[in-house]
Amino acid sequence: MSRTEVVIPPDDQPPPEDDTAFFGQPKGLLTLSGLEVWERFSFLGMQAILVLYFADTVAHGGMGMSAGTAASVSAAYGTLVYLVSVAGGWLADRILGSYRAVLWGGILIACGHYAMAVPTGTMTWVGLGLISAGTGLLKPNVATMVGKLYRTDDERRDAGFALYYMAINIGAFAGPLITGWLGDHKGWHWGFSAAAIGMTFGLIQYVLGRGHLAGRKNAAEFALAPRAMRRTVRLIIAGTAVVALAATLLVLAGSLTMDRFVDLLTLISVIAPVVYFAVMFGSPRVTAEERGRLRPYIVLFLASTVFNFILFQAYSTMMLLASTNAETAILGFDFPASWYASALGAFEVGLAPVVAALWVRMGRRQPHASNKIAIGVVLGGLSFLLMTLPTSGHSGDDYLMSAWWIVGSYFLLGLGDILLETSGMSATTKLAPVAFSSQTMSLWFLSLALANGIQAQTVKLYDDVSKPAYFGVNGAIAVAAGLAVMAAAPWLRRTMHPVH
Repeated sequence: MSRTEVVIPPDDQPPPEDDTAFFGQPKGLLTLSGLEVWERFSFLGMQAILVLYFADTVAHGGMGMSAGTAASVSAAYGTLVYLVSVAGGWLADRILGSYRAVLWGGILIACGHYAMAVPTGTMTWVGLGLISAGTGLLKPNVATMVGKLYRTDDERRDAGFALYYMAINIGAFAGPLITGWLGDHKGWHWGFSAAAIGMTFGLIQYVLGRGHLAGRKNAAEFALAPRAMRRTVRLIIAGTAVVALAATLLVLAGSLTMDRFVDLLTLISVIAPVVYFAVMFGSPRVTAEERGRLRPYIVLFLASTVFNFILFQAYSTMMLLASTNAETAILGFDFPASWYASALGAFEVGLAPVVAALWVRMGRRQPHASNKIAIGVVLGGLSFLLMTLPTSGHSGDDYLMSAWWIVGSYFLLGLGDILLETSGMSATTKLAPVAFSSQTMSLWFLSLALANGIQAQTVKLYDDVSKPAYFGVNGAIAVAAGLAVMAAAPWLRRTMHPVH
């Protein structure tokens, strides 16, 4: 049997197109969206207070880092999360299968958050390691399972991803509200405890709703032969133990400092996508037609990197700016600075169904995916350019801008995120070579790793340059990148078939 004649088992077939139980979408979308609500509740709830926890004084329960270092370490953690997603996609394709990869990923995430609830520095690093591993297993494979709910030519696909992304942002909205309040009023580790409980709820509903999912079978779609699988599992276990032991010894010897670890992750985040693209282009399992669709995907990958470089700073430099130079009151209501992160989620919750309905109404007249992505990148850049206005004309850090400036910036960022991520994930599932289905979604998440890796270096300048210069230069670069993608739109439309 040739590679293009793979028989898909019945429980991996997309549901029939008359399955419209969830707002006109397959019922399995409800299960996967419910999981993402709680996963993002825990992940972004923790992320909203992580940089503040790092920057807070030791006497107040924090880690005592400078603002620039706190933002850099937070970005390095994000880099690690998305680097591990490559292994997560490979494990799903070759060993675990999508369903079990997501299940074990969720268990690791929950354990990581419970570890961070313990008020010691050591358990903080253990918890972040577990969350990184678990998120790497869960994130790319949940998105892949969403793609499996639809046939390639199903026009509901983009709208389904928009609803899925709305669910993500329900968690993004609710998480910082709970963890932020607990962190501000009870202590940082109380906030981490809330994240742990949220992930536990997500796992429960995922297991209960597994019957509506395509791709829920135990075997991996492109499983290794039994002997090769046993050998690979042993190598993974031994390799993990060796790396953990070596890292521990280097730390104890003083050779592996935090700065060196951050630099190492940045280097890996640059090398990994280059190697991964080379492997996919050179693989004999990738046809000439599939290889042709990977070329425009490089442009989408770079656009995602630029946009997410801006987006992830909503949880680092923007959060630091909000905590020191922005009012924390709207219409007489006082709130923790970490609640600004909820504004981003709120905008995406409100805007996602509007965007989904618009795409459904427009049908084949909707903008091409590359144009949606380009507009998203431009909006991300504008969100940073906007911040040059309230930060200009101040020589010190003794001023407070109106809360509406940051709210406005997050509005632009939220709209850009919906346009880019929903179209990008949908395009990824369409452009992915068959033999690299889950791993291509991992490649999309490598763009997030690269964005965080670059951010881990640039945020070090946050304390050293003026805020108008910092936000202005970064924003201008993003706008220019978005305009470049727009200029390449004619070529992208020709080469991205079957993406519309």
